[in-house]
Amino acid sequence: MRVKDLLAETFMSLTANKARSFLTILGIVVGITSVIVMVGFGQGTKASIESNISSMGANLLMISPGGQMSGRIGGAPGGGGNTNSLTLKDVAAIKSQVSNISRLAQTTQSSYQVSAEASNTNVSVTGTTADYPGIRNITLQSGSWFSSDQEASGSRVAILGPTTAETLFGSASAALGQKIRVNAQPFTVIGVAVSKGSNGSSSQDDAVYIPFETFQAHLSRSTGVSMIYVECASQSVMTQVDNDITSLLLSRHNITDSSKADFRIMNQSDIASTLSTVTTTLTVLLGSIAGISLIVGGIGIMNMMLTTVTERIREIGLRKALGATRSDLTSQFLAESVALTVLGGIIGIVLGWLIAWAITAFSSYTTEVSTLSVLLAVGVSTAIGVVFGYYPARRAAKLDPIEALRYQ
Repeated sequence: MRVKDLLAETFMSLTANKARSFLTILGIVVGITSVIVMVGFGQGTKASIESNISSMGANLLMISPGGQMSGRIGGAPGGGGNTNSLTLKDVAAIKSQVSNISRLAQTTQSSYQVSAEASNTNVSVTGTTADYPGIRNITLQSGSWFSSDQEASGSRVAILGPTTAETLFGSASAALGQKIRVNAQPFTVIGVAVSKGSNGSSSQDDAVYIPFETFQAHLSRSTGVSMIYVECASQSVMTQVDNDITSLLLSRHNITDSSKADFRIMNQSDIASTLSTVTTTLTVLLGSIAGISLIVGGIGIMNMMLTTVTERIREIGLRKALGATRSDLTSQFLAESVALTVLGGIIGIVLGWLIAWAITAFSSYTTEVSTLSVLLAVGVSTAIGVVFGYYPARRAAKLDPIEALRYQ
């Protein structure tokens, strides 16, 4: 049978009963749409997490006080610990005794009421150093970060996150040079940061940054450090720096059992690797769940094709009597099955892309439709047409022409 004739026969057969053909491909449309949206959602989540981790800084180690019941503390599982266990002396020791460190910045943090004229808000206030924006990839849309001299002198200057600036002054541009009060203490705004979005637990844009010495002198009398950010010289030395800092702090804190460490070190690479594994698993799981609907759609196609074979037994007998071969009949019914699934696949891809776009455009969730997921959807839909259409096609081809012509 010529390809032209095969395509014409396929078109005539499928359009002979439009309602049944539509209902048959509906299962494939739903399945492909689900796969596109679910996989896109998983990939979008992965990309969003990777972006947030990247925004934390490069080659980063984060040292925080206190132990944890599970996880990684200085390279080993740990127990409880003192949340004020890290001090400025620890920071100085790390700077002077650990090599392969590019930059280091300590922070202390708490929530305070921040006010300006008639506006006020409760916001996270961070006391830190002049190296902090370079380590954490913070850029400014206006103004400048405070200098080392301003930090050392305890200057009352502040950098606002864009959300805080808009809350207090209506816009980021209007905040520069204005006066604010943090817990009733006066500060001058010298810069406004560029938006970084949410880190999963809170917004990085709803923040105020002030010099570390100023924070300790005027807001908190505590000598403890909330977090130490260490930027390693390269990714290859991160493990060595991690081990060196662990050994140093254990020695300084007179701790011989690492499982009882009163600090924990989080490795950015480990966090990224773990989250990447989780999101990849999530994507596969979502895709597999959506794939079940494809199987159901395939079964629907097989059922429809078997019904079609039964309805057309006399036609099949006539074709065989006129010289049609088994190969011709197999090709005809298989072409009809594949046509249904490919058409459903195309509609499903378009619909899935539109839904994924709408989710990204009109919600806080991110989706990412990749070429691979589209090609996978097309391949799967075609394969379903072949697999679930083969049995009905072979059944039609094997019918005895005499018995087929007698069929009532």
